[in-house]
Amino acid sequence: MIYLLLVYEFFKIGLFSFGGGYATIPFLYQISQTYHWYSVQELTHMIAIASITPGPVGINVATFAGLKTSGLIGSMLATTSEMIPSFIFVILVSKILKKFHENFFVKSLLETLKPVCCALLVSVSVGLLKPQISDVKSMILLAFLLLISWKSKKSPLFYMVVAGIIGVCMTFLSV
Repeated sequence: MIYLLLVYEFFKIGLFSFGGGYATIPFLYQISQTYHWYSVQELTHMIAIASITPGPVGINVATFAGLKTSGLIGSMLATTSEMIPSFIFVILVSKILKKFHENFFVKSLLETLKPVCCALLVSVSVGLLKPQISDVKSMILLAFLLLISWKSKKSPLFYMVVAGIIGVCMTFLSV
């Protein structure tokens, strides 16, 4: 039964998460709240690990979530189920866009999806930050990295590495 739920949930994620791997986060958050296959903290860890490992973030998180939920088979099912809708969608859309790439309605639809995806990401980001708000050190680190990112415009990977190094140092020094 859990395998069917994994296939259903990750197929749904693959079908409805427009905007890249981070657009899967609201769905993954909803899964954590509905099925309790993983905690919100584990989800944040999965996202962090998926962000620094090679490959698409959404697929990496699906792989980690499936592995956490039901081992290697769950990992393969979640990953494959998330990829299938995109595979089908890309084939169909590429054929349609050849004919209608300058159509006003097609352009309008694509432009409308961008702010919707941003709103979903902000909503889930706030939900993921709520448990961390009481941790003053985490909030100071977040503010510090946000300030630096607005000033220097480096790759997101740079900030993840810096945050990881600071986090490891804080853990070892018990700060």
